[in-house]
Amino acid sequence: MNMSLMIPLAERTAVLIVAALLFTRVRAFRSILNQQATWREKAVMVFIFSAISILGTYNGIWYQDAIANSRVIGTVVAGLLAGPWVGLMTGLVAGIHRYSLGGFTDLACTISTISEGVMAGLIYQFRRNRNQEIGWTTALVVGFLAEWMQMGIILLVARPYEDALALVQSISIPMSVVNSLGIAILIIIIDLVKKEEDRIGALQAQRTMQVADKTLSYLREGLTYESAKKVAEEILRTTRVAAVAITDTRCVLAHVGAGSSHHVVGEGISTKATKEVLESKKLMIARTKEEIGCMETSCSLRYAIIVPLMRRREVAGVLKLYQDRSRMLSAVDLELVRGLGNLISTQLELAELEKQSRLLADAEIKALHAQINPHFLFNALNTIVSFIRFRPEQARELLIHLGEYFRRNLHDSSGYVSLAGELEHIEAYLAIERARFGEKLHVEYDIEAGVERYTVPGLILQPLVENAVKHGLLPKREGGTVKIRARRVQHDTLELTVADDGVGMDTDPFLLAQTQKSDRRRLSGIGLSNVKNRLASIYGEPYGIVIESSAGKGTTCTIQLPIGVSSSAKSVHRG
Repeated sequence: MNMSLMIPLAERTAVLIVAALLFTRVRAFRSILNQQATWREKAVMVFIFSAISILGTYNGIWYQDAIANSRVIGTVVAGLLAGPWVGLMTGLVAGIHRYSLGGFTDLACTISTISEGVMAGLIYQFRRNRNQEIGWTTALVVGFLAEWMQMGIILLVARPYEDALALVQSISIPMSVVNSLGIAILIIIIDLVKKEEDRIGALQAQRTMQVADKTLSYLREGLTYESAKKVAEEILRTTRVAAVAITDTRCVLAHVGAGSSHHVVGEGISTKATKEVLESKKLMIARTKEEIGCMETSCSLRYAIIVPLMRRREVAGVLKLYQDRSRMLSAVDLELVRGLGNLISTQLELAELEKQSRLLADAEIKALHAQINPHFLFNALNTIVSFIRFRPEQARELLIHLGEYFRRNLHDSSGYVSLAGELEHIEAYLAIERARFGEKLHVEYDIEAGVERYTVPGLILQPLVENAVKHGLLPKREGGTVKIRARRVQHDTLELTVADDGVGMDTDPFLLAQTQKSDRRRLSGIGLSNVKNRLASIYGEPYGIVIESSAGKGTTCTIQLPIGVSSSAKSVHRG
């Protein structure tokens, strides 16, 4: 055993570890650490670790027509990090290179280099299948095993045997100790790189969530001057960048921080980098003032990360994070702007969906407002005609009620009215129906004092009352009573009830509305389903409508709403 090889071999191994440390800054290397590498990136890993192994060979010490070296570090670490295929290919490249250098151990070293990479890769596969990490202790043991496997192969393959034995006796201990320690140290370094990646990711996620929490409400109306300014100001407060800018596809919507004196809001996009991102739809890093493209000579901004903001797979604008001379853009900044770009793009998508949802809801409301039952109109006019000769004053009142009924049905409102207004609409409808059916139709109101001023969605009760009259009471020979009640419960909930003692039903009314084929029932179903869907859209759980009905006993519809309306309403009235 030649212990004099220990120190020079350790020095050369240290150089190799420093070189490997530099390689950890390569993006493909970091991807493989997160087990997200593509085959192309794995090929890059083979290249990197083959280079480390070849450097270990060249940096070795010629001894007895052989080389005491640290080649094993590259092949074993490649296998431990990326699996059998990367270990095999790294060992093959490094082994062929060693064979080209000659010496009586050339073939033995080639075989052992390939075998070491495959062995390390198989250990990686075994540990991964058991969801176990490769720690430095495992790497230390694998390093010892790999070196002693190499010594065994040298004894089996290299000739003359006496020279091979003498070589193994001299270099086995120094190489196994130094190289196994080198492998363990490199794994420790790589573990630190992983933790750094995790820390960057956690910091980026934390900052992104902070921005998301503050900006979610700003982008509800889309990308506007006001929303862009608020989002940019929040990002500037949360991050350590010099300036933040947001544009649409034509002009600057917001610029806060350094450079705001000449990066003027409302001006057309002039910077070259922004135009390139809008065209390519890809993130861009501008590392010089020239790449940023700012024509102002006194501008302090030197670096920028520009990310496209997407909406329905098309570019809606860009987000730009700038740094000045005082600080370089960091990996945290890069990951942060990626996350913020995705966040804002998602919020823009949600804003677009919400806008479409509002438009659809408005269309449904307008359709419901315009839903004039031709039979109701025909019957109402016939009733008024019959009243004109003998009871002209009542005919006049019925015409006023009919006009009021149509005015409210066709009125292009925001969709929200006071409960008093909704009750007036119901009374206009019921006045005509009472005139038609006389004693067959009775109406009772039970309205708690003060609740009339609360805001409710328009046409939320009238369809229920119409259902009660048309499908509950009129099929019943003797008619019946509709009871309309409104009261405040649990201090923050408004309960509205429409009940009748008509024919009732055993089937789910919503299912019945979908399956019935008659025009009369379909129109009723449209109103009832509209009420249910609108309540679910505006308020969600636990609010909505509950319908209880049984054949021969009548139907009760109960609506519970929060006191007030959603943020999308034009006004809010609270008690």
